[in-house]
Amino acid sequence: MHLTIRSLAIAVLLASPLAAAAQDAVPDDVREARPSVAAPGIADLSGAFEALQPLETVVIARKGEIVLDRGFRGNRTDRATNIKSASKSVISALVGIAIDKGILEGPDQKIASVLSGSFPADHDPRLDDVTIGNLLSMQAGLERTSGSNYGGWIASRNWVSNALARPFVDEPGGTMLYSTGSTHLLSAILTRASGKPTRQLAREWLSPAGATVSGWERDPQGIDLGGNQTAMTPRALLAFGEIYRRGGLDADGRRVVSQSWIDESWTPRTRSRFTGESYGYGWFLSRFAGHDGAYGWGYGGQMIYVIPDLELTIAITSDESQPSGRSGYVRQLHRIVAEQVVPAAEAAMQAEGGDCLLYTSPSPRDRQKS
Repeated sequence: MHLTIRSLAIAVLLASPLAAAAQDAVPDDVREARPSVAAPGIADLSGAFEALQPLETVVIARKGEIVLDRGFRGNRTDRATNIKSASKSVISALVGIAIDKGILEGPDQKIASVLSGSFPADHDPRLDDVTIGNLLSMQAGLERTSGSNYGGWIASRNWVSNALARPFVDEPGGTMLYSTGSTHLLSAILTRASGKPTRQLAREWLSPAGATVSGWERDPQGIDLGGNQTAMTPRALLAFGEIYRRGGLDADGRRVVSQSWIDESWTPRTRSRFTGESYGYGWFLSRFAGHDGAYGWGYGGQMIYVIPDLELTIAITSDESQPSGRSGYVRQLHRIVAEQVVPAAEAAMQAEGGDCLLYTSPSPRDRQKS
């Protein structure tokens, strides 16, 4: 599947998915509170999802079994769609696997060790201090390529050099500056360090677990665009989330990514200045009706949610042409997860005689790193 980025850039992608205010965050009133009404089964929630007009598909798995798999308005869960910035979580996984395999040293590795040949001749000395971890957590300090800068960035002749040539607006390791340029640099690092295109690494490392990437836009130098314009079927996106839900294993128990990398990725390292949500390595971190959860988020409402203590994974795809932040749509998605899906999963767990760990696991906010 080929995704044409330039034709969409001006009309759709100039706005960052984080361009809205705190309305994008998981609503405060559903982070801890539980609905008092009886919960329907997850399979009975199809109508609630269908009522959200931008929503195109939803696939939900509990304990590894798909319990809801629906496409609406002519959409199907076995057809590839653009998952937008939800692919930032995929890039994070590929970086983690590359570290596990010894291709990369670790999150503290300086990007200069791989990308120095693309540094400007008179570069800011701080560029030498930027690490792989800084790129993963959106703390490189470089001016963003997202938002109003996106169109100019993708119109440039060399996206890697352009991202590296941007001025510093903060110190490396400083505030969160959400930027697709940062994840694209990670794709370039993966390609140069491994000698293989990022899409080939995804095919070798993720496809055997069902998390197949069907298509990827490339920059003018042929590097797969890290963190945007990536095609997966909703079922493949769910399979990706399931790898994390299982602690890094595929459905047959084979190791895909290390548990230690998942722990690193889900450790809060910064906060979005727009939403206040915590952010780790390519994942947003929040609470859903008293349960810790991690989610990847792409423009328009392309979502992958993982709520480990409920053994719950949710993949949602939506109309990619409409913003999900400014419209309040992503807030609606957070709310339906917290107010309907989580209670249904709790009820199922209790009916099976399992323990439902409410209010006992620490919030990501309590684990916030300085």
